[in-house]
Amino acid sequence: MGENAEKDRLLGTLHSHLNAIHETFQIFDQAPASTLKKVSWDDAAKMGDQVSKQATIVGMLWTGKEPQATEVKESMESYFNVLVGFLLLSHGSTVGAGPTLSSFILQAVKKIVDCSYKLIKDAIVSLGTGKENESSIPQLVGAVWEACSALKKIPTTNVAAIGRVMTQVAVSMKDVLREMKELKPGSTDTTDENAESEAQDDDGFNEDDLGSDLSPEEMKVARSAIVVVSEALVLVKELMRSITGLLKLESRDDTGDFVDSLEKLLKHCQGIGTEIDELGASLYPPQEVAIMKGAVEKISSMVDDMEREIESLKGTSDAFIQACGGLKSSLAQLKSEIDCSGPSDLATRVQMLI
Repeated sequence: MGENAEKDRLLGTLHSHLNAIHETFQIFDQAPASTLKKVSWDDAAKMGDQVSKQATIVGMLWTGKEPQATEVKESMESYFNVLVGFLLLSHGSTVGAGPTLSSFILQAVKKIVDCSYKLIKDAIVSLGTGKENESSIPQLVGAVWEACSALKKIPTTNVAAIGRVMTQVAVSMKDVLREMKELKPGSTDTTDENAESEAQDDDGFNEDDLGSDLSPEEMKVARSAIVVVSEALVLVKELMRSITGLLKLESRDDTGDFVDSLEKLLKHCQGIGTEIDELGASLYPPQEVAIMKGAVEKISSMVDDMEREIESLKGTSDAFIQACGGLKSSLAQLKSEIDCSGPSDLATRVQMLI
């Protein structure tokens, strides 16, 4: 059989294995029955180690003389047998997992499958091309190692998975808060023309041309918004502390309602994060009053929903109640500042832009 024909045959076998993998992947489209015995994530991760070893074997084929097509085929067969076993164990570990935890697992599994496919395909394509075309194989083996190693960093409980995403929301909020604090009031002193001239660079660019200077009324709104974001961060911290205290509830046999409540809390947390983003963007002049008012109303509503959900889980703490009250109070203050700022300054600025 000719060299190209042998490659085509191996590539055909690879695609057959890939089709089998895709069919196996379809089991992830449906959550496993709650009556099934949950597979420990440690067991799935250990099978991931076996996938890593298979990648090492493929890489070792290229450490000496170029391997024969039969050797590549045998390693491919073994590789995909282990990979299918890994997929099945990974799916078994999603018993009782909510959408967030399942998403972490699925993303990790997909990464390993993708890296594995690229490695095997490159090993086949490299046959007969000489040593100069083998340089990608060690890197692809390393990519599989890295993807398999990442399995050990996957959250293993719904609480941990949801807490990790809430942490990401908090990080985003901190970025918005930092940007808000960089807003500055416009100069009200007409004698500062020389200082403004000195602020220009050699190209005649003035940082004030960015339109980030706020009027006194707008600055009051911005300061109130800064307090809102600070209080929102406190609330997220207390929310994470509250759900962490509920971890023992996840070990029960009937966790469906519990997981649903956690997912709802995460959705509200993400919703608040989205509105914080909108609020931050609307502070730049001319300030967008309608968007700010909408954000205030939506955040306040989501805080109420959070309180009810935490109460249903019996996870309410004094610190959480206080955090909710602090955010609501800051929202009321912001709404008051927005109402007092009035539309006149906005109209003036729009006119100046025409």
